[in-house]
Amino acid sequence: MPAASPITTHVLDTSQGRPAAGVEVQLARRSTDNRWEVVASGVTDADGRIADLLSPGALAAGVYCLTFATGAYFKRQGIATFYPTVAIEFQIVVPSEHYHVPLLVSPFGYSTYRGS
Repeated sequence: MPAASPITTHVLDTSQGRPAAGVEVQLARRSTDNRWEVVASGVTDADGRIADLLSPGALAAGVYCLTFATGAYFKRQGIATFYPTVAIEFQIVVPSEHYHVPLLVSPFGYSTYRGS
């Protein structure tokens, strides 16, 4: 079995009770001069997942941010949303671990957690 990306995500549209396919996602890392550097990007598949953001072994300790284009996702469906983007900042302390960052989203709310 090939090695997996050290950071993965999964977007679920809780307002419709299904995976959120076609959501554009950017992964950025905070640099030493406190700027965001985009290190990867992707689009959620039919199951709402992105499993290949980074190459195995490419993760370093630091602060990261996943930014989800939720406004564009809802706009394609003709649904107004309060959140044009959702940005989730998180800290990597042990780069050898796997980090799964799910997003549960609806037009007027969202939640996240560290998954497995």
